Amino acid sequence: MATERYNPRKAEAKWQKAWDDAKLFEAADNPDGETYYVLEMFPYPSGRIHMGHVRNYTMGDVVARYKRAKGFNVLHPMGWDAFGMPAENAAMQNKVHPKEWTYENIATMRGQLKTMGLSLDWSREFATCDVDYYHRQQILFQDFLKEGLIGRKTSKVNWDPVDNTVLANEQVIDGRGWRSGALVEQRELAQWVFKITDYSEELLSALDELDQWPEKVRTMQRNWIGKSHGLQLRFDLTEALDNIEQIEVYTTRPDTLAGASFIAIAPEHEIAKQLAKSNPDLAEFNVDVRRAGTSEEALEKAEKRGFDTGLTVKHPLYEGETLPVWVANFIVTDYGTGAVFGCPAHDQRDLDFARKYDLDVKNSFFAIDDDTPVANEALTPMKSEKVRWVEQPAGLGIATGEEAIKETIKWAEEKGIGEGRVQFRLRDWGISRQRYWGCPIPIIHCDDCGTVPVPKEDLPVKLPDDIDFDTPGNPLARHQGFLDVNCPSCGKPARRETDTMDTFVDSSWYFARFTAPDAESPTIPEIADKWLPVDQYIGGIEHAILHLLYSRFFTRAMKKVGHLNIDEPFKGLFTQGMVVHETYKDDKGWVTPAEIRIEDNDGVRRAVHLESGKQVEIGSIEKMSKSKKNVVDPDDIIASYGADTARWFMLSDSPPERDVIWTESGVEGAHRLLQRVWRLIVDAADALKQADASIGTSGSALAISKAAHKTLEAVGSDIEKLAFNKAVARLYELTNQLANPLTEIAKGNAEPELVAAVKDAVQIYLAMIAPMMPHLAEEIWAKLGNETLIADLIWPEFEPSLVVDDEIMLPVQMNGKKRGEVTVAKTASKDEIEQLVLGLDFVQSQLGGNAPKKVIVVPNRIVNIVI
Repeated sequence: MATERYNPRKAEAKWQKAWDDAKLFEAADNPDGETYYVLEMFPYPSGRIHMGHVRNYTMGDVVARYKRAKGFNVLHPMGWDAFGMPAENAAMQNKVHPKEWTYENIATMRGQLKTMGLSLDWSREFATCDVDYYHRQQILFQDFLKEGLIGRKTSKVNWDPVDNTVLANEQVIDGRGWRSGALVEQRELAQWVFKITDYSEELLSALDELDQWPEKVRTMQRNWIGKSHGLQLRFDLTEALDNIEQIEVYTTRPDTLAGASFIAIAPEHEIAKQLAKSNPDLAEFNVDVRRAGTSEEALEKAEKRGFDTGLTVKHPLYEGETLPVWVANFIVTDYGTGAVFGCPAHDQRDLDFARKYDLDVKNSFFAIDDDTPVANEALTPMKSEKVRWVEQPAGLGIATGEEAIKETIKWAEEKGIGEGRVQFRLRDWGISRQRYWGCPIPIIHCDDCGTVPVPKEDLPVKLPDDIDFDTPGNPLARHQGFLDVNCPSCGKPARRETDTMDTFVDSSWYFARFTAPDAESPTIPEIADKWLPVDQYIGGIEHAILHLLYSRFFTRAMKKVGHLNIDEPFKGLFTQGMVVHETYKDDKGWVTPAEIRIEDNDGVRRAVHLESGKQVEIGSIEKMSKSKKNVVDPDDIIASYGADTARWFMLSDSPPERDVIWTESGVEGAHRLLQRVWRLIVDAADALKQADASIGTSGSALAISKAAHKTLEAVGSDIEKLAFNKAVARLYELTNQLANPLTEIAKGNAEPELVAAVKDAVQIYLAMIAPMMPHLAEEIWAKLGNETLIADLIWPEFEPSLVVDDEIMLPVQMNGKKRGEVTVAKTASKDEIEQLVLGLDFVQSQLGGNAPKKVIVVPNRIVNIVI
């Protein structure tokens, strides 16, 4: 009688309930023994999980299940990054409260994630919008403030005059607010800032110790922190402007000073503001530049534009020579001094600007073997490269840029016109946001006392529920019940802070809260010490800079105020690739994968619309996105194939750090493997139940035992390295090796020794697939008569004697050209190998009955026959 097909819908729900009932994945509150903390970056509750979530959480789940089987106390929690603008947008568009929208989405996504069979400790679940969570975040704010880690700074912001809110640089599109379309203004606002720059050097140098992080991520953080050595140089104005007599610039390439042809200042520079008071054209230029965005990326991409101020400065190298002063749109205000000297011959940006405004282009140096004047590309060699200097303060002749920089700084310091400086690109972290759906900043503003922290005993400062979004701007700023409060210091009427915290704050310490989610204080340090740092953190490369950098700062800040005892939050970091899919388009626009059928005629693929029957254009493979409709719903896949199929495909198709291409054929292939494993083992289950598992000692039984134990050793190593696709490939191979013996056992044709060896191999096999296809493993485990849960079993140990190869394969060359291979015992002597090789058919054929001139045997490497 044929075995009934495996039914994932029935089996998966059953085993998920069994795990929940056993509380199998709940971590100990105060664990003893070895611990392991695996964490995937927690999701924003947008309403639906997507295939990126499936891949991310499957990888983390394999690690969590494997480490639990290896005997570790495992912490594998789940929470929700729940504050932010999307909830407020939904409130305005759908007339629903942000809280209601958020918690409804959490409920939906929680249900979806549970269908994946993830070994999560749901008892520790929280959302960052829970009052309990942001109460403790407000405690951290007060502790940081007391310790001097928080300040208040007036800084330039992008202001949307319609929505009445600050916009991030990324929300300014062509000078307009991304949602309102209003022309953005630059305003100076008082912002609360975390003093992350206090840790610039430490955050940079500690990257060298994070040897379990991808080098690409560490490089991105180094570049963001941006440590540079340079010169702070003063240029004297030829005529003073009111009380301003000099312009200070900071440059990392002072060696190019001889090629300076202009000074460029930012619109926010004090000189630009002074001149704009009496020059309406400059004032308009400054405003126009500010509307284009303030980020370095926006400035870099913008067309280079400038305004000649009419001012000049004296060139410090050449007596009587002056340089014009321009206001330019590519100068970063808050890096260095907001002013640079332009050197068009050696900086492409400066060259573009000089060509546009017909400014001088003068070389400071040439390549050693080239006197070609500057044309369309600036000469910008590495600092370590030697060049021939035209003019340079120290008159070096041929020297590297590094040598010239050192000499120029020395020269400037001796002349008293500049000093060597170390600069960091990293700026303090402004956390003030003019919106409702965020953690309230626990500060009270008093006319007499200034800014006063809310006493800890009065925390939390709760978000009021009775708000409306009918009027643009922050609802907190017009909510009298929230605003009006007495000053804790003097008792007089005062006003609450209406800004809320940047949502990056919420995600900068959640990993620590998971160690004691019900604690009255933000953490319980002695328990946090047992779990932290996170052993394996998994998430997208898009968080390589800000989230990870802010978390590193927060960990240090929490240590300083006594809530943690570590410096780094994440010991190991893995950034997985994206899930991508073909795009489809017809004459009406983008078409979803669910709306088409793929046909393959003699290797020619075509897409056909299911409803119209018309051919659909197959486009490029891109990241799954709603805009291009190339999205596959995880619910549909799980409903059709089951969670294990989705999990297996996500692990098998490509290396985990690379993008995975989602294909229907790939998913179907994964499902066929699942059904094949089920059929092979369940068909033989009755016979296997009767046998005692043991290792084979000879023949096919020994071969099966070797295959199983070698795979066990390799798969364990693969999972440790997060090389999931390699582990899957090995399991495919072992499946094929088990197929014939299992078929013979099902027919009753196998010897007892083989049955015993296959049972041992099947038990090992199920233990190995359990982290990847946990439901299937449990169902088969039960079919074999076991009453325990395989998810609660210890990872099997491989037999060392079975994983040692006693044979090797040597390539055989004839006159230096490879002709074949030979398998020999590892212990074979040179004479034995030579005799075996000379007896090979292809060797005999080439020799033609003649004796070889020479046989060269290189032990464990190669055999070469000279004829």
